[in-house]
Amino acid sequence: MTRRTPSAHSSHANLHSAMLAHRLHEPTPAMPTSRREVVESSKPEAFTKPFTDFLEENPTIFHVVEYSKRKLEAKGYKELPSREAWKLEAGGKYYTTRNGSAVIAFAVGKAYKPGNGVAMIAGHIDALTAKLKPVSKKPNKAGYLQLGVAPYAGGLNATWWDRDLAIGGRVVVRDVETGKTSTKLVKLGWPIAKIPTLAPHFGVGMMGTNNAETQAVPIIGLEGPNDAVEALGGDESFVRSQPPRLVKLIAKELGVKDYDSILNWELELFDSQPAQTLGLEKEFITAGRIDDKLCSWSALTALLHAEEKEDDSYIKLVALFDDEEIGSLLRQGAKGNFLPSTIERIVEALSSCAYGPSLLGQTYARSFLCSSDVSHAGNPNFLGNYLDDHIPQLNVGMVISADSNGHMTTDAVSTAIMRRVAELEGLRTQAFQIRNDSRSGGTVGPMLSSAMGVRSADVGSPQLSMHSIRATTGALDPGLGALFFKSFLDHWEQIDGEWA
Repeated sequence: MTRRTPSAHSSHANLHSAMLAHRLHEPTPAMPTSRREVVESSKPEAFTKPFTDFLEENPTIFHVVEYSKRKLEAKGYKELPSREAWKLEAGGKYYTTRNGSAVIAFAVGKAYKPGNGVAMIAGHIDALTAKLKPVSKKPNKAGYLQLGVAPYAGGLNATWWDRDLAIGGRVVVRDVETGKTSTKLVKLGWPIAKIPTLAPHFGVGMMGTNNAETQAVPIIGLEGPNDAVEALGGDESFVRSQPPRLVKLIAKELGVKDYDSILNWELELFDSQPAQTLGLEKEFITAGRIDDKLCSWSALTALLHAEEKEDDSYIKLVALFDDEEIGSLLRQGAKGNFLPSTIERIVEALSSCAYGPSLLGQTYARSFLCSSDVSHAGNPNFLGNYLDDHIPQLNVGMVISADSNGHMTTDAVSTAIMRRVAELEGLRTQAFQIRNDSRSGGTVGPMLSSAMGVRSADVGSPQLSMHSIRATTGALDPGLGALFFKSFLDHWEQIDGEWA
């Protein structure tokens, strides 16, 4: 069924009507009740709350991967351990993870034949943050307990000051009885930290003039009578290097009684304010970590509800990476071998004939990559910083991003393909390119498309305040993204066949 996106005015009206009925505690007949109905309804406003719930429930990258695993398994996807040989079959649905911070999921067409292509969507689920240092315990100053943290990418920037910061991540624990080591996820349900600004009365400017090492140190409590002398665990224990009261909180949250069994952790601070709608008609979403959990959530949602036709002869795949904000250089990043090696293992496992470069080359030649990352929505206060006719709007449609210097993968062919994806479902697209006198950002697209030699385009949802601790997107944009990506996954074989 062809779906048509309403105009901006009618979209806002539909959203306002749904939200108004919710506020009045009246049933909204048009609002779907199940995940499948949400997607099949083609109503972008139906995706707003599921997306804000996702942001609220999954603040760290490790939580996002666990969320993805739960959703995939609920839809019949089977995990493929990287240490084991993969046994795949046409019509099967699978996923694999790396480092607990990256995930690739794929569905094999029921009519798949070796050498057929892969419709790929790749995004990143890491976000700017502040990570605890290996030794996060700091000397008490002026009666305060403080926490040693380091910026990840552009975290700890000026937007982080005076924010209510919560903590979460993963903890490495050894079971005292079995001796086995595992990781456990944790997030405290309240903010524990704040980076206080200095009052302007002192004559010191606060924005852009502060030392990130000495003047952006969070406070986490007031000094107690035992804080200066209390020490947990043995002399060589990891917890000796961490604030004792924080160790106790984390241990209690995880049900750990022996502090020495906590071998290490990867914890981070994040904005604790809930993701929520904003505006006169609640036409915006304001939240932390929108970049790029927005496109990643839309892509995963699209895969979970992609059509399963008897004549599908290709593979539908979504890859969500870590480390994009710091260059994708680590093994769980897009510049590692995670996606290419996964494609190679898939092709080999599904091949009934001799596997080799020829078969893999055919697969890549028939494939396409949607490099998906958020784009810049037009800021009405700074329109002079944008290129004319390249100013994306919220709640309109996906943005196809271009860059003449190769920071994006988009070209004329891939743009035409993306527009065809939108056309088949009655959706709209927008264009963005940075001004010649500005610096372009980057995506996972160039590194992945060059590594595999596949056609590719950079396409994503628009947002305001990129790299702020709290950003803004349109309330319809999660849904518009999910519907666009679903169209790509459902129609790629048809679109590929339309080219001479």
